[in-house]
Amino acid sequence: MFYAGALVLSMCLFFACKNEHDVIVAGSTSVQPYAEVLAEEYMSLNPQNMIDIQGGGSSAGITAAESGTANIGMSSRALTDTEQDLWSVEIAKDGLAMIVNPANPVQNLTLAQIRGIYTADIQKWSEIGGADVKIHIIAREEGSGTRSSFEELIMDGRRITPKAIIQDSNGAVRQLVADDPYSIGFLSLGLVDDTVKALHLDGVAATRENIINRSYSLLRSFLFVSKDRPKDAVKDYVDFVLSPEGQRILSDEGLIPE
Repeated sequence: MFYAGALVLSMCLFFACKNEHDVIVAGSTSVQPYAEVLAEEYMSLNPQNMIDIQGGGSSAGITAAESGTANIGMSSRALTDTEQDLWSVEIAKDGLAMIVNPANPVQNLTLAQIRGIYTADIQKWSEIGGADVKIHIIAREEGSGTRSSFEELIMDGRRITPKAIIQDSNGAVRQLVADDPYSIGFLSLGLVDDTVKALHLDGVAATRENIINRSYSLLRSFLFVSKDRPKDAVKDYVDFVLSPEGQRILSDEGLIPE
């Protein structure tokens, strides 16, 4: 996905097709669907401005913002020490959901059990209350903000097993879990639908209400990042996202507004 997006961005720069009213937003596939909804509403109010939303992952989006290839980078992970000189703003908070197939009888896992699955110390569902079959572990790729958040919140310095099946987007993780009754994955809570089941964590349901009251502990920030403080059309779009209307849209889409 990033390579196709990078090609579009490179072609735009080469042919000078971007004008002062165009805003390129690239990065996290967790943030992407929300940015698309926001862009659609923003462009209906500001038809003179074009907002181009690209995926590619958090690290790719931050790199694109740093190089100026994108006006805004989307990130679902915190900035690293070497990225602290970039301008950034939190647009919303999101929960990280552990998902299984709806046919899976397991309803609840502890943080230790999730860590055990993803290190391959726990290899069968029967070890945690399920069927006597192998657990199919699904994870995001290196550089993904969702993976970085998962590692920070759950893995406690341990590495995800190389046996994990790697997917390059939240949508791909969700589809694979929806198709495989013995799989487990993780994705943005806002992207959980009825094709998958969000597990309880230490007895607490993965719900928006429990994110707000902080009883559900897998919480992360969604960021917009740019090389410099936004101005002109870029600032106008960011201001819309942070406005009461933009925050209402994010809330309606399942995120926790700022």
